[in-house]
Amino acid sequence: MKRNPLCGRNFEYYSEDPYLAGKMAAVLIRGIQFNGISACVKHFAVNNQEERRMVIDTIVDERTLREIYLTAFEIAVKEGKTKTVMSSYNMLTGTHTNENMHLMRDILRDEWGFDGVVVTDWGGNNDRVAGLLAGNELEMPTTDGETDKEIVEAIKSGKIQEKVLDECVDRLLDLIFTTEKVFEKPHINFDTKEHHQMAQKVAEESIILLKNEGNILPLKKDAKVAVIGDFAEEARYQGAGSSIVNPTILNHTLDCIDESSIKAIGFEPGFERYGKKNKKKIDKACELASRADVVLLYIGLDEVTEAEGLDRENMKIPKNQVELLHAIYEVNRNIVVVLSCGSAVEMPWIDRVKGLVHGYLSGQAGAKAVLNVLTGKVNPSGKLAESYPFRYEDTPSYHHFPGKEVSVEYREGPYIGYRYYDTANIPVLFPFGYGLSYTTFAYADLKVSRKGVTFNITNTGNHAGSEIAQLYVGCKSEAIFRPKKELKGFKKVYLQPGETKEVTISFNDKTFRYFNVKTNQWEIEDAEYEIMIGASSVDIRLNGNLHVEGTAAPVPYEKEKLPSYYSGKVSNVSLEEFEHLIGRKVPDPNWDRSKPLGYNDTIAQCQYAKGGF
Repeated sequence: MKRNPLCGRNFEYYSEDPYLAGKMAAVLIRGIQFNGISACVKHFAVNNQEERRMVIDTIVDERTLREIYLTAFEIAVKEGKTKTVMSSYNMLTGTHTNENMHLMRDILRDEWGFDGVVVTDWGGNNDRVAGLLAGNELEMPTTDGETDKEIVEAIKSGKIQEKVLDECVDRLLDLIFTTEKVFEKPHINFDTKEHHQMAQKVAEESIILLKNEGNILPLKKDAKVAVIGDFAEEARYQGAGSSIVNPTILNHTLDCIDESSIKAIGFEPGFERYGKKNKKKIDKACELASRADVVLLYIGLDEVTEAEGLDRENMKIPKNQVELLHAIYEVNRNIVVVLSCGSAVEMPWIDRVKGLVHGYLSGQAGAKAVLNVLTGKVNPSGKLAESYPFRYEDTPSYHHFPGKEVSVEYREGPYIGYRYYDTANIPVLFPFGYGLSYTTFAYADLKVSRKGVTFNITNTGNHAGSEIAQLYVGCKSEAIFRPKKELKGFKKVYLQPGETKEVTISFNDKTFRYFNVKTNQWEIEDAEYEIMIGASSVDIRLNGNLHVEGTAAPVPYEKEKLPSYYSGKVSNVSLEEFEHLIGRKVPDPNWDRSKPLGYNDTIAQCQYAKGGF
């Protein structure tokens, strides 16, 4: 989950919404495993910061854990049928995740029925025997037999029953045997160009048009275009760290622009890639911009600004890029920004651009895909999988990210992303689910039944295009606190101009459920529910109502003790109220400076260590 925009690995995460993340993961898993190999879902679980990621202790209430941070994994396991799950580095409530019996045994194995292999993150083993007892079969990378000896000794001493070891070995052997079958098939040399075309198609379907003032896009065929920005010369197409892959073919904008219909009059990098100021580059870029009808400005976050191993310092794009944008604005007001980054950024400069195309990190064919969107060859249809707040201070976890010493407290509870902004009435720059098109769509004729919803979408514009309709559900009861609305379904529909299609989105076992901390299981509240169909989380086009019979579970909370959660205004929850939510005392988040340093302590803690001389 994208709990906080500054998490260093957000570019690896699907969304701030668990239902969307789970559904996207499940289809990818089924695709990966179709030919007999294994997918691996990571990082299980509540791994939402890079700082002190090996030992940080996540303090989160059980309901939030289940509804927000585990639901996507649940869908990946139950619907995707993943063969392997990777445990995360961090601790959960005082225990490393791969040793956490509640997480690994009670939930993953017993409740979800996962019978595959759990693998540690690289170097993520803390206690090999404790991990094995929790069902963590595979330690990576190898310790050259060192921890194998610990398992043997544990068997001899009776700490582990041999049948527990046998279970783990059986699951490992099953993974080996089932994935070896693929090698019995004849070797096939795949067509790299065909696969590259598929990568381009995926990118084209994902690119998001965020702003199109005065219909500056698609670009007019006779427009003189200046291409500016280092990312146009060397694409920012993937993340940094262990996510790096080797592309078979790699497109850069400058290599592809001659194949497009764009009438480019020149290129200037405009800025140094890693933040260094360079006035000469700005001046050259401005001179080029002054001669153009439209400026394509390629900016975003570089590989150092967002990367594995460290969290971002702020939500801004590098200052030298912003200075370039302002300088160009003085000589040419027709600016179209092509943005490349893997997480939300602040955009105080948004009023100075007429067009904004967000490519995220769009892969090896992303540059050509973006050009096809800019020229109108492709009608953009992507939607944001996360909210874009006006400023970092507006985020619900602003006061509690990252955890600096022992622990990190998820005081915002289930109110992350749009769940918070919509409920607390915090305006955002771009809402969850938002994305423009070169055409327009009308929604009509909502019908709500106990099985789901049907409605019509009509393409009311002049271009063929796709719309992603979104189903949101909100409970009207005030007995149990909830977000104002939550995504419970979505469907992408392609329409020719003037065409109407009926859309059906079914309800499922997750549509009305909530996790009850008193009964320790999923329940349904007997209540009236608002059924909403929207083009984004704030652009609701159709509304309906449905009464749903509940499971007669007791109300799990004392409302007067949780005022912030019942109002949704959770940006600054007190310690006392958070302790009421989690039902226990919160551990001291600070290091115990009286203790000698140990195995899991960091070099940073040497600042208070006692010297030996």
